[in-house]
Amino acid sequence: MPSAMRGALVQRVSALPEGPLDVTWLPLETPRLPLGRIRLHWEPASPAGWDVTAHLGLATTEVHLASWPAAPDDWPRLVRPTLHEVLGLCAALAVATAALDLSNRLAQV
Repeated sequence: MPSAMRGALVQRVSALPEGPLDVTWLPLETPRLPLGRIRLHWEPASPAGWDVTAHLGLATTEVHLASWPAAPDDWPRLVRPTLHEVLGLCAALAVATAALDLSNRLAQV
């Protein structure tokens, strides 16, 4: 990971085991993550592999989502299921929240 980067923002995660895991770099000065977005950070592990961490953006903060210490070189394949499930859950919660907000507005009319 380039030294001027805070991590990588997950853009898209395929459900397929060999599918894409698309990310974009996040510069160090980037503010906290938006709601429902995931940031990955990885660095070489001792003696081999990669230490990979994921953080999730919530409404007011970022939380540690998961760690994969000493992950093998094909670590994107290892982390993909977790990222896919969490992004799906966040999307479902966003839809449920929007539906609840709409229901509350309609009840006030």
